[in-house]
Amino acid sequence: MPRFDLDRLDRFRTRLDADVVTGLIAGADVLVGGAGGPIWRATVGFRDVASRDPLRQDAVWRIFSMTKVLVSAAAMALMERGLLRLDQPVAEFIPAFTSPRVMDEAGAVRPAEAAMTVQDLLRHTAGLGYGYLGDGPLQRLFAADGFLAEDLGNAAFVERLASLPLAYEPGTVWHYSHATDVLGRVLELAGGKDLQGVLDGALLGPLGMADTRFRLPPSESHRVAEPLPQAQGRRPVFGDPCRLLAAQRGNGGLVSTTEDYARFLAAMLTGGGDALSPAAVRLMTADHLGAAIGRAPYYPPGPGYGFGLGVAVRTSEGEAPFPGSVGDWFWSGVGGTYAFADPARGFFALMMLQTSDASQRLHYRSLCRAMVYASLHD
Repeated sequence: MPRFDLDRLDRFRTRLDADVVTGLIAGADVLVGGAGGPIWRATVGFRDVASRDPLRQDAVWRIFSMTKVLVSAAAMALMERGLLRLDQPVAEFIPAFTSPRVMDEAGAVRPAEAAMTVQDLLRHTAGLGYGYLGDGPLQRLFAADGFLAEDLGNAAFVERLASLPLAYEPGTVWHYSHATDVLGRVLELAGGKDLQGVLDGALLGPLGMADTRFRLPPSESHRVAEPLPQAQGRRPVFGDPCRLLAAQRGNGGLVSTTEDYARFLAAMLTGGGDALSPAAVRLMTADHLGAAIGRAPYYPPGPGYGFGLGVAVRTSEGEAPFPGSVGDWFWSGVGGTYAFADPARGFFALMMLQTSDASQRLHYRSLCRAMVYASLHD
């Protein structure tokens, strides 16, 4: 079990408390843990500033893109059950991807030379576009279609997506995209259930993550953590997680709790728990890009990091502007949530907050890293 200076960790609590008082954030819940369980936790501020309801440890958080990590882990579990292969062409599950086309920056379209695989979906090298990024000709096609604004089930969503050209040749460039949305549909077809059902059977059930859902029961609405009041039209949209939707998006549809997500991180740190084998965890958290695969201009893993199967993976001690170890891995959500694990030092950290301010998200991620590592006895 790693040793931390708890007084130093409490400095992080003091900082977060001060930011609640000055109105920078509504509240936050931070947990540091290891193989033996939680080491330190700080729960500060309000669940809902408007009602002055204090934040409690059973709060439910919109985790947005941290959904991707769980869907990716479930894909590894299905691989280990023989229900899919990582080198398997996506078109074997979704025939609409049999003859993909690629659109260049000028809007010219040509047939793709390679087939996207399940591994490509997991590592964001499938060549797919992302309707929320950029303003080029492909983004204009997304806007003209309008399907991103519709509440579609995964089958209908992926069919509409497959009708549009790719942004890159599959297997050549890391590009943040709708890849995990497509992966979610692959899991449905491979697992024979809707995505919630697949996640429950492959990952959430085995790890005891009962509060991680695409839809929260209306009776639990009083537990939902809310951001500070948002300006009209501000992204991300913090929708009502109790609302019944057709969509179960692998890219960002889940809500979870600090305790639930910490169960997942602890399982990954200790070799997969009851969900995955140690070999699958090692494969998922190894770099899958190397030097051969390019990086698109928007590359949120940042310097010093490659990418594994659903997570950014540190490949060097330097380069990144925050402390860490080679082999540590992380991912975050656009609503402010953030998680990282350091297998070499035997711990993980999880930060839950809700904010629509992009610079604030970056600030707290870096602050979390710096203050947690400052408390670690090497």
